[in-house]
Amino acid sequence: MTPSPRLLLTIDYESWFALSRKYDNLSSTERFELDDSYSRNALDPILEKLKDAKTSIYLVGEMVGWYPELPQKILDAGHEVGFHCQVHRPLTSISEIEHDLHMSSAWRKKYKVRGFRAPMINTVEGVYPILERNEIAYSSSLYAPTGTLLRKGNIWELPVSTFPLLGHPKNIRAPRRMNMPLVLGGEFPYGSSMMSGLFPRIVFKIIEREMKAGLSPVIFLHPYEIVPPERWPARFARDLAANPLLYPFTLSKLSFLKELLGSFPTSTLADFINESTQ
Repeated sequence: MTPSPRLLLTIDYESWFALSRKYDNLSSTERFELDDSYSRNALDPILEKLKDAKTSIYLVGEMVGWYPELPQKILDAGHEVGFHCQVHRPLTSISEIEHDLHMSSAWRKKYKVRGFRAPMINTVEGVYPILERNEIAYSSSLYAPTGTLLRKGNIWELPVSTFPLLGHPKNIRAPRRMNMPLVLGGEFPYGSSMMSGLFPRIVFKIIEREMKAGLSPVIFLHPYEIVPPERWPARFARDLAANPLLYPFTLSKLSFLKELLGSFPTSTLADFINESTQ
């Protein structure tokens, strides 16, 4: 069955410092102190801005330990709770993926979490059997052209959207992350919030075009792009100086989000996959 076209809006729910790798090796207690209640306080304003639009929100697991109320608030507002990782960092080691899934198993089971989004949309092909063993039903951890829905064993992969300029790629396998080979291969990764930060009008027009063609774009945003932390992005200035490519992620996407919500129907990825595979 081909579902009606809709915007598959997702939020990778992570703290403001998750953009930079220099915080990865801090203890969870140190990251909790650095978060300074931001991730708890940002959720209600984000849910208010989403209103009735249905989204998939992928949580970093250690934040559920910091703020146990987060998953239920998301569910009560009508959204899907997904799993992003236990600690936000590059997650391409099989042993580390297994460890993250083990550490998150209690709260994932409690809230019936069925979706996975790898940090930074970067994973390995070996992730899919591990997800299946841990009762995950689908992943959204690759970049691929809008309309791609892949079967990986018993796991569905619904990638973040790209716009192919040089034809549809063949043999889509992980990793497919945002890098120079992807771009030089003719794919514009418009589903990334980096692109909506740099080229919001272009991204909007692509979404509009894809939906008119009967496709359902998958895009993602972050909480700090919707509800900025205090002294933002000044508190992140040293990280930006070290890696200027992070700058588009610090820009406000609130106006962009409002335009999306006012223009397109939305649904969760879980609902879309269920409709697609009936």
